[in-house]
Amino acid sequence: MRCRMTVTNSNHDFLEEVMAATPGAETLITCLQCGTCGGSCPSGSDMDNTPRQIFAMINAGMRDDVLRSNTPWYCVSCYYCMTRCPKEIPITDIMYTLKNMAVRAKLYPDRDAPDFSKTFISFVENYGRSFEVGLASRYHLTHKPLKKFDMVPFALNMLMKNRLALLPERIEGIDQLRAILKKAKSLEGV
Repeated sequence: MRCRMTVTNSNHDFLEEVMAATPGAETLITCLQCGTCGGSCPSGSDMDNTPRQIFAMINAGMRDDVLRSNTPWYCVSCYYCMTRCPKEIPITDIMYTLKNMAVRAKLYPDRDAPDFSKTFISFVENYGRSFEVGLASRYHLTHKPLKKFDMVPFALNMLMKNRLALLPERIEGIDQLRAILKKAKSLEGV
């Protein structure tokens, strides 16, 4: 069932805040609630709410519930949801905005999602890209050690198809990337 989000005066403030903080997010009010984003998300099963539900909650003015949700923290920035969204909503960018808002409001979940995000960022800072084996290993060893074994068949299949690297590779120009990241952090005040 599809339902269109509507903006009312009572919940308009949080929606406006999210749209103002995210370039291109004015398309958020055109969300069809089709669920394509949630169905596309590789991390969807670990999220408290699907992106579709988060957008409905934003529209309903449920600021604290949205900022306490683990959903933005489990976004792996693959942009698959954005490429499939029929309204071209910048979903990944909105998730970054929600993470920043949650940190500023000190409302982020006191669970493992922020650690997952920090681990992901550390690989990007060190290698210039995500390193899936390292990310999954570090995350599962520290938070869900038994679940790591559930991933073995998937990992073996990816290895056999040359879709998974066993060792991280550093990108060319890592020093330039680090300089950009340092400048971005200073501008953001993080």
